[in-house]
Amino acid sequence: MTDSGLRERKKARTRETILREAFRLFRERGYNATTVEQIAEAAEISPATFFRYFPTKEDLVTLDRFPPLVEALASQPPGAPVTVLRGAFRAAFATLSAEEIAAGHEREVFAATVPELLVANLRKSPGLIREVCAVVADRAGCAGDDPRIRNAIGAVFGVVAMVWAQWAQDPGLDGPAEIDRALAHLESGLSL
Repeated sequence: MTDSGLRERKKARTRETILREAFRLFRERGYNATTVEQIAEAAEISPATFFRYFPTKEDLVTLDRFPPLVEALASQPPGAPVTVLRGAFRAAFATLSAEEIAAGHEREVFAATVPELLVANLRKSPGLIREVCAVVADRAGCAGDDPRIRNAIGAVFGVVAMVWAQWAQDPGLDGPAEIDRALAHLESGLSL
């Protein structure tokens, strides 16, 4: 393995350690009562190292493109928007281990239950939506401001949000498989 490959693996491990310890502390003490210094100490890093990975404590739990949708979208072949997005969700989940999926789900459920984090996620969403729109429009051969792209992305994100809400209530649900089934249903025209 190359030096850059080893560095990337070490960075990924450090990031996951920070997240794991932060969520342990959030569960034990509450989000607002947990400090960056406490998280850094638990992860056995300095506060300066914490800030190299996460600019703020809020960034630990705001949605960080889980699954890594934009990257997966970039590798999708041209096609209809819902088909492209369904393929991207499949591809994104396929790159993640079961543990990564569970950890990401836990973070998103947590982010949706702390009012400050819910607001922070709403602030971040327009940027992600613009990014997704641009890639999906390119894959569909349309302009980024085409209302059909907006409608398709809105429908897909709405379906995915409904599955996430169900998954939050039923942690035993196979979220990735259910998202794929739900998007297949949307792709087929939502017939009953």
